[in-house]
Amino acid sequence: MGLEIVVKDIQNGAQAEVSRINADAEAKASEYINEARDTQKKMLGESLAKVEEDLQKLNQQIISSANLEVKRIKLNKRKELLDSVYNQTVEKIKSLPASKNEELLKFLIDKYEADGAKIYSSRDSEELVKKLSSITYAGNIKSIGGIVLENEDGTIRLDYTYDLIIENVYERSLRQISDILYG
Repeated sequence: MGLEIVVKDIQNGAQAEVSRINADAEAKASEYINEARDTQKKMLGESLAKVEEDLQKLNQQIISSANLEVKRIKLNKRKELLDSVYNQTVEKIKSLPASKNEELLKFLIDKYEADGAKIYSSRDSEELVKKLSSITYAGNIKSIGGIVLENEDGTIRLDYTYDLIIENVYERSLRQISDILYG
C-alpha cells in the first residue's frame, strides 16, 4: 500500500500544481484582457478625439468657403450695380442739355486752359469749345464730352474728358468696395 499513497501524494501534488498554474494563467489572462480593454479604450478615445478634431477642421473649412462665396457674390452684385450706374451716367452725360454742357465746358476751360497750348474736344462740342477757349483748337477726340489740353510740342496731354472723370470715379468706387470686403 505504500505505493498507492505515494502515487496519491504525487497526484495530489500534481493536481495542486495544475490548479496553481491554472490560477496563475487565469490571473495573467485577466491582466492581459484588462490591459487590452484599457488599450482599446485609449485607442477609441484617441480615435474619437481625432475624428472630432477633423470634423471641426472640416466644419471651419466649409464655413470659410461659404463666407468667401458670400463675399464674392456680394462683390459681383455691387460691381453689377456700379456698372449699371456707370452706364446710366454715361447716357445722362450724353444727353445733357446744351446749357449744362456749356457750363461744364466753360468751368473746365476757365480752370485748366492756362496749362495748355492746344485744345481738343468731341465733334459735338467743337464749335462751343472754339467759342469758349482762347487757345488753338487742335481737333476732335473720341469722347462723350470734356476737353483734352496739350502743350505746344505735344509731349504733355491733360485729359479732362467726361469719360476719364467717370472712369476714375468708377475705379475708385471699386477699390473702396474691395477694401471694405477684403480689408
